[in-house]
This record gives sequence, structure tokens and C-alpha cells, in this order.
Amino acid sequence: MVVFLIGGESRLMDGLINKFNKDGHRVYLLTGNRNVRTSYQKVFEKYNFKYDSDSIREIFASTNPDVVIFTGAQDTHYRWENARKEAVQFSTDLTNILSAYSSVKNGRFLYLSSENVFGKSYPEDVQETESVSANSFHALAVAQGEETCKNYYSTRGMESIVVRIDHLYGTPVKGKMQTDPCFQMTLEMLKSGKIAANGRNLFSMIHQNDAIEFIYRIAVADHLTYPVYQISSGQVISQMQLAKLIIEAAQTGAEVLDETVGNGYRLVLSAVRYNEELGGRIFVSYEEGVKTVVQYMKHHSDTFLRIQDDRKGAGILQSIRQIFRLLVPYIENMICFIPFFMLNNRAVNSTYFSKLDFYLLYVLLFAIVYGQQQAIFSALLAIAGYCFRQMYDKTGFEVLMDYSTYVWMAQLFIVGMSVGYMKDQIRYIRDQDDEQIHYLNGQLGDIADINDSNVRMKHTFERQIVNQKDSLGKIYEITSQLDQREPEEVLFYAVQVLSRLMETQDAAIYTVANRDYARLFSFTSPTAKRLGKSIRYSDMEDMVTELRDHRVYINKTMDNRYPLMAYAIYSEEAMQTILMLWGLPWERMNLAEANRLTVVGYLIQNAVIRANRYLEALHTRRYVENSDILGQDAFKQLVTAFFDARRYGLTECTLLKIQHTAENFKETAEQLEKKLRQTDYFGVLADGLYVLLPNTDEEGAVGVIERFKDFGFDSSVVNGEVIGE
Repeated sequence: MVVFLIGGESRLMDGLINKFNKDGHRVYLLTGNRNVRTSYQKVFEKYNFKYDSDSIREIFASTNPDVVIFTGAQDTHYRWENARKEAVQFSTDLTNILSAYSSVKNGRFLYLSSENVFGKSYPEDVQETESVSANSFHALAVAQGEETCKNYYSTRGMESIVVRIDHLYGTPVKGKMQTDPCFQMTLEMLKSGKIAANGRNLFSMIHQNDAIEFIYRIAVADHLTYPVYQISSGQVISQMQLAKLIIEAAQTGAEVLDETVGNGYRLVLSAVRYNEELGGRIFVSYEEGVKTVVQYMKHHSDTFLRIQDDRKGAGILQSIRQIFRLLVPYIENMICFIPFFMLNNRAVNSTYFSKLDFYLLYVLLFAIVYGQQQAIFSALLAIAGYCFRQMYDKTGFEVLMDYSTYVWMAQLFIVGMSVGYMKDQIRYIRDQDDEQIHYLNGQLGDIADINDSNVRMKHTFERQIVNQKDSLGKIYEITSQLDQREPEEVLFYAVQVLSRLMETQDAAIYTVANRDYARLFSFTSPTAKRLGKSIRYSDMEDMVTELRDHRVYINKTMDNRYPLMAYAIYSEEAMQTILMLWGLPWERMNLAEANRLTVVGYLIQNAVIRANRYLEALHTRRYVENSDILGQDAFKQLVTAFFDARRYGLTECTLLKIQHTAENFKETAEQLEKKLRQTDYFGVLADGLYVLLPNTDEEGAVGVIERFKDFGFDSSVVNGEVIGE
């Protein structure tokens, strides 16, 4: 399955990438930032594009994802300090992503929301059908995102699923702020040595690791019934209880300030719908999860305290910079007014410059440089300077009553505003052209990046087709070698094929003797026979349940009593053999490896069943008439196969010769048959009756020799070369 993740750098994103990658899914990532330097080794391809880019559609068309997960409320790409501005950008980004994906493929889209969409107190657990009650720009943006997804679900038939996560918490990224109660209360403790808590404020939290598992189940589910699901631990905890857990984990002697007043506040999301449809189990308890968070933050306390102080300082500095940036043109205008004022005063009584209007030049200068707004401001300054100079010789009333003053003022404003308007228009046209050029260059760059990505993926897929060890072509080529073996040899060399294809040195094949027991037939290493030569597989309930349902068993608990992976081969609904594997690393015990073992098992099964049917068809020719004794030719082939396999370290076997049985071997076999196992073989050669003991060394054969002797028959171990005599 192709999974496309959208979101900034976070522990949640890292966990999702690891989870999907471990289970054999191909993961793509959209970071939302052109300048991201973070590398993700387990991501098949990373796209550093903004969410509102027009190239998102081309990216979806190139990757063709089955599931898209937009981290939404958990996305660290968004900075909610300026919540009003960020809310607009959030809604724009989500709409662009949804429209792009819906136009390319009608797949599954997961939108991760949070409990923030509910801003009131609820006496009961909040159901999925409850109307949202957001009370902040951040919460309103997240709630609006939910409505957008629901609209696509209902009107366009797109499987856009809202996943609300109840108070998500987990180990934070060093130096990064979070909003969950555990982080905020721990930060308060590190800062002041005290935690203020209200015992009547109740909520429920879910650890990040559990949330990732629940999100994964929604992503891979075959069918989803509802457009909204809620993920919650369902375990109610108060602020007071959480504060005590934090202090207990920190062991710093911090104290709790009891602020239990009022009616309190309760917000717990109900996960009944999710549990009924998909099933859920919490693995990380509050004690364990809170302890991990507190110890990590305590160890890196300087980074978390510094980032909070830096954020406050940066906010004040940013405001000062914005104010200064706005005042610079006005300050410059006022400074430049001073020399023009002085020049105008000197020119009034000058023979050569008396007709030159320096104020008009001053207004034209700022109209040409800055535009209409600064032209008006410079005109106002010029009028003030003109009136001030006129009052050297006249009274203020006379200046105001002089019509030439108003003519001059009108002339100044008309010229300044006209030139300023033309400057603004030229600037607007130039900005439009620059924006269009920037947009087209961005589109060209995006297309080039997408093309480079597609070329890399093309080469990667080509290498996989040519070199992939677990491609169907390679698997069939290797397993088809079993068809070249004699029927008696198939199971011996099947274990080599199994070991090679599953890339482990420790593989074994057990043959099923009856409904309870299975016996070791062949193996590739001493580790592979650690369960013993004979096992009561009916007692291995966890494994048998999976095998009887024709599924691959994966030992996720690493129980030493079980193999790491196992798969059963059936013939006409009867279990014939069990393939077992050891020596697999934890990261390979996933769905992809299980699928590979299934394919390998089916191909081995075909070869084994074909060999068994061939031997059954020749039953009358292989066995002595009216007996279970193999004839000379058949017995020679069988012994040769066993001893060849023993020579290659694939099995153990011993050949016994029953003395003085050349003439009455049938009667002897009937008497001794009860002393042998179902997997042992009787065979006759020219000099009498023999017994082949599979899965038995010479030390183990001593007991069989003693049993035969107690029954009146002498026997001895002989070498397999006797069949050539």
C-alpha cells in the first residue's frame, strides 16, 4: 500500500513513518516547507512543497497514494502565535490538498483533529455525533477542517475520515513547545518548582505510541462505516492526579498548589465507535508514559525553558521591528523636509532663485520615490513650512485670507497626488509582473523537482524489478529447482529454498504425524531444531490458531517456546508440514515478510504435494505386496536421499540391519512394526530387512536396538553405502 503523509517534523510523524515502513508499506512525505533540511531514511520520497502549491495535484498523480494522512491539528508546520492569520492559511491548505487528491484518485483521506474542537465542559463522554463548540481561532480552524472533510465525504463520495485524538501526549522534540497537559504542567514544574492543579478538572490522555497504532488500523482497514472516529484511552484523570504523577516521576521535591475551586471542567472523548468496529487496546499506561515525558524534559530542561523565554523576547522584538519599519518613510520624509525648508527660505529674497518652488520639488521627489501616500504627507509638511515662512511678514489671519495660498496648496496637492498615483500604478503593474514571474518560476521549479523525483523512483523501480530478491520471478525461479529433485528429496531441499528466500540461516520443516505431534524432518542449523525432534504442536495454542486459519504466525512477544515465524502446508485441508523460521531481526517480523513467506509456502506446497502424489501413484510398485515394506529400488532411493541430506547437514538419520531376516522379513516386520514410529521406514535389500530411522542419530538408535533385542531380534547400525553393494 502507498501511504502519503503530510505534516511537519514531530515525534508523531516519525512514529507513523516507522510504523508504515515496518509493515511493508511505501511511504511518501509532504513537508509543507521549501527549506526543510530534515532527512527521513525510511521515506521512499520526500516533497518539500507548500500545502497551497498548485503542484500538489501533480505530486498525487505521480505517487498515486492509497491513503493520505494530513496531521492537521498535530502539524508542527503551523505556528499559532498569530492564530487569526494562521487559521486562514490552515483552511486554504486543507482545501487545496483535498481538492487535489479528490481529482486524482478517490482514495482514503485521514484528517487528524483533536479534542480542542470542544470548548465546553461535558458531564458524559463526548460522542462522535456531538456538535463542536470551538472557542478560539485555532480550535475554529481545526473544526472548520472537520466540516470540510465531512462535505467531501457527503457530496463528492470521497472517503475523507476525521480522526479526533483525545489529549495526545508523548516524548517531545527537544526545544519544541507542545500544548498537552502533561507537557505544560511539567514545564511549569521545571520553571517554578510548583504545579497548580484543580482536582475537579477531568480529562483523558492517550500516548503517542498508542495513537499511532490506532491511526494505522484506520488507515489499513478494509471498510470504514463512519466519517468520524475518536481515539481515546477512556481513562479519566484529574489535574491533581496528573500533577502527582509528574512530581513522583521527577523526584525533585516540587509541590502541588491546590486550586480546586468552582464546578470544574470535564472533557473526555468517547472511543466506543472505534472500539466496536476496529478494536483497541491501550499499551502505555499513564504511569509509564508520564514518567518517560518527565524524565526526558528534566534531562533537557534548559532547552525547553530557553525556548519559552526566546519566544517572548522574539515577540516583543518583532513588534518593535514592524513599528520601526512603518515609521521609516515618515522619519525620512521629515528629515528631508528640513533642508528644503532652509533652501526655500534662502530663495525667497534671491534674484536668481525666487521663482523656483523648492516645496514643489520636495513633494515631487517623494511622490516619485514613495508614491501617493508620502506625497500627501510631504505636501502637508510643505504647507506648514510655507505658512510659517509667510508669517514672517504677515499675520496668520492674513495668510489664511490670501487666495494665492490656496491656489498654491491646490497646485501642490494636484501635482503630488497625480505623480504619486502614477508611481503607485507603475509599482502595482511591476509587482504584478514580478509576482507572475515568481509564480511561473516556482511552477517551473516544482515541475523540475517532481520530474527529478519521478526519475529517481523510476530508476528505483527498475532496480527492484531487476535485482529484487523477493520478486515473484526470483521466488519462482528458486522454488522451481525443487521440481528437478527426486520425489524423496523434495522436503530436504525445500528447507534450503526456504532459508534462502527468507534470508535466514535458521529454518526447519516439521512433518505432522497426527493431530497432536509433529516431527523434525529437515533443518539448516542447530538453532533451527531448538524445539526438539518431536513437538506437541497442539499445545502451542497461539501458533496453531494462526496456522489453522491458513495465516502466517508471527511471534510478536518473542516467546522462546515458539519460532519467530511459522506457516503450515496443507493437502486437502489436512496439515502436512510446518515451516518454521528463526534468526529474523525484529524489524523484519512484519506484514511484508509474512506475505513473502505465504508465497514461498504455496510454491513449496505445490512441489511437496506433487511429489507425494507421485509416490502414492507408484505405491504398488514401491512396496512389497500386501505390506508396508519398501522394495529394493524404492528403499535404495529413499536411503540415498536421506544420507545425501545428512551429508549436507539438512537432517539426521540412522540405518539399522535386522540380522537373519532374508527369508522371513514380512513376519519380522509385522512383529517389529509396533516398536517403531510412524515416520520410520521398513525396507528390504538382497540380504534381508532394514529399518531407516529419520531424525535419529546413532546414539538415539541404541534404544531402538535394545527394544528389538528384547523382542528377540538382533540389529546393528550400518552405513548408507550398503545400498550400493
